[in-house]
Amino acid sequence: MTDVGRYKKKTILKHLYEKIKEDEITGLAAQLAYYFLLSIFPLLIFTITLLPYFPVTTQDIISMLEAYVPSESVKLLESSLSTVMENRNGGLLSFGILATIWSASNGINAIIRALNHAYDVEESRSFIVSRALALVLTVAMIIVVVISLLLPIFGKMILGIVFDFLGFEPSFMYTLLRWTISIAVTTFVFTMLYWLGPDVKLPIKWAWPGALFSSIGWALSSLAFSFYVNSFANFSSTYGSLGGLIVLMLWFYISGLVIIVGGEINAVLRHNRTIK
Repeated sequence: MTDVGRYKKKTILKHLYEKIKEDEITGLAAQLAYYFLLSIFPLLIFTITLLPYFPVTTQDIISMLEAYVPSESVKLLESSLSTVMENRNGGLLSFGILATIWSASNGINAIIRALNHAYDVEESRSFIVSRALALVLTVAMIIVVVISLLLPIFGKMILGIVFDFLGFEPSFMYTLLRWTISIAVTTFVFTMLYWLGPDVKLPIKWAWPGALFSSIGWALSSLAFSFYVNSFANFSSTYGSLGGLIVLMLWFYISGLVIIVGGEINAVLRHNRTIK
């Protein structure tokens, strides 16, 4: 029986539930977590080497991470940042570019495979085309991350000038600006990923529902997980010095789940629109 025949009489939520079970997204999320772990450190190297060219400090990066990442993992990443800063040299930028783009593109490539799984399609594009797409999406993601770092800084400067002139307290607006920019940027990134990633032709407007879910879901799940780890869990007592790494892997796993569910939502909605 075809996919249409199996699902045409079922509600969207029931269809989504069955698709999530059928596609075994927990295993796919574990793959994504592995690739994310391989990507994060080259990405940090590349970001650090760019700092002298932008009005961004290491603390700005740490502050952005602290909004989502549990404190144990932030300490691990901060330690890696400090090591990179101490050993920075002239050839690090070129290494960072190559290592980041290649390693992070493995993560994007895994997401593309997961999205094809959601749409029940096989990858028909050649290795060169699919890999080039992963590389382009990776570069775009890096650019968006840099922009997301810069916008709050310049926005804070502009708000500071305006509110000083008006005599208002800008602290609330700073927080609102940061979260608005964060949600907008991640929604844009996920929209591009869900639109271009799977090997199916989609109008871009069909990509945003899952992107919006993933953007908000990722922020909420990250905050909830961070609160749980910081308030109740003690991974260091169980895993010792590996506690921060284990927490980081769990956060990547949760992030992978959210990304895949967003793709599944778009696949189910597409099926619902095209069904006869």
